[in-house]
Amino acid sequence: MSLRRNVAAACYLVNSLVSVGLGATYLFRGSFMPYHAAALGRQWTEVEPALQTLLDALMEVAGAGWIGIGVATLVLVAVPMRRGERWGRLLIPALFLIFYVPTLLATLAVMNGTPATPPWYGNAIACVATLVGVVADAPWRSLP
Repeated sequence: MSLRRNVAAACYLVNSLVSVGLGATYLFRGSFMPYHAAALGRQWTEVEPALQTLLDALMEVAGAGWIGIGVATLVLVAVPMRRGERWGRLLIPALFLIFYVPTLLATLAVMNGTPATPPWYGNAIACVATLVGVVADAPWRSLP
């Protein structure tokens, strides 16, 4: 792979691995995050059981989404991108942006609508890393 494609692959690999890590954190946490407590103004133990069940289910879905995007993009980097296949080189940034732009917007909505300070910058960094990767790789250059 060229240097430019290696830079893109590195950006995508970091995003992928961080996504899997975040996913595991949310999937196996068992309670909400500190910024969730700040947003609600209550600790996990102060939340009624039905709401705990709902919030835990939502965190598991979010965790599974992060793991899904991470694993999918790891495979896409390892196989079609490494082979130089254009479809994979286009699909990776598309998947990341489809996932991380709404995630960033949701995190910013929590920050702006509650007293919480969620880690919005992680989602922003994932978006920027994706843009760096796609510009470095420039998979459209090989389009007919």
